Amino acid sequence: MTIYFVAGEVSADNHGAALMRSLRKLDPGLTFIGRGGPQMHEIAGKQFKNWIGDASVLGLWEVLRKYGYFREQFRETLKEILENKPDTVVLIDYPGFNLRLARALRRQSRRQKIIYYISPQVWAWNRGRIKRMARFVDLVLCIFPFEADLYNQVGLRAVFVGHPMIERLRVRKIDTERDPNLIGLFPGSRSREVRKIFPVMLEKSQHRQAIQIKLDETAAIMQRAWAGIVASGSATLEAAYFRLPFVLIYKVAWPTYLAARLVVNVKYLGMPNLLADKEVVPEFIQYRAKPNAIVNALRSLMEDADGRARMISEFDALVGKMGEGGASERAARAIIEEIGRSNETT
Repeated sequence: MTIYFVAGEVSADNHGAALMRSLRKLDPGLTFIGRGGPQMHEIAGKQFKNWIGDASVLGLWEVLRKYGYFREQFRETLKEILENKPDTVVLIDYPGFNLRLARALRRQSRRQKIIYYISPQVWAWNRGRIKRMARFVDLVLCIFPFEADLYNQVGLRAVFVGHPMIERLRVRKIDTERDPNLIGLFPGSRSREVRKIFPVMLEKSQHRQAIQIKLDETAAIMQRAWAGIVASGSATLEAAYFRLPFVLIYKVAWPTYLAARLVVNVKYLGMPNLLADKEVVPEFIQYRAKPNAIVNALRSLMEDADGRARMISEFDALVGKMGEGGASERAARAIIEEIGRSNETT
């Protein structure tokens, strides 16, 4: 059997690689093709394209600037799928590209099996798109339990498999104590994010002890720091998992922010707040990302023991809703079963 994957960001490469390993355990003879990141490429081999360095972009301007590149990649991806006729196509997050791809695939072939893993957060920014997804996606593998209910209500088959982050972070737990003098700064994984966000984080830190830059030590620092400043994204869930009290910050180019405001209709940006439907974590977005306000919120987190305890309690409740691990294995089994279901009807 052949599975075609499309993953366009670093986190999706992490989840895709874990899924590939689980699939290979169930069926060592599986062939993987498609495009993703270095981890997926290492598992799949030469026929798998490592494109994340170019594909992982942020912001309206950067997408427009690389429009020609994405248009060409879209055509190539569609052509590869139609030529290889995989048993299923597994789309991992990356909704701007993957939802359009799913729609184009369905127009080209009614029989092509399409599975979405790490489903796009349409429930947060446009619930009307859920019904449209049902026209071109066969199965959604959900990482939050309420997602499956939303999809199933409109006739789109969905299965809750749990969040793959849990199994990845569980093995990174260390036996350590928090340092009351250590603040963790997590500006994001994309260079454009870092250029926008890191200066705001540093502005009120310049007269303190020299900043240390650490790479690939996020999990360890989140477990050692007393508090943190975290850019919106998957890192907010990681911080919640490691029970790190933090404030959330996010800044993008103004055209990107204004365009997003036109289509996104949510009260909060951070995943902990979205999932709790209340402000568990203070958010400082765009014009509100002022150093003085961030420092005051951070100081409160560092000094208010009751506030810290309440936030950590909310984190524990959130993590409890994300499953107990084994998401990749459950997702792999669901994919194999879906392929089997398809073969039985042909």
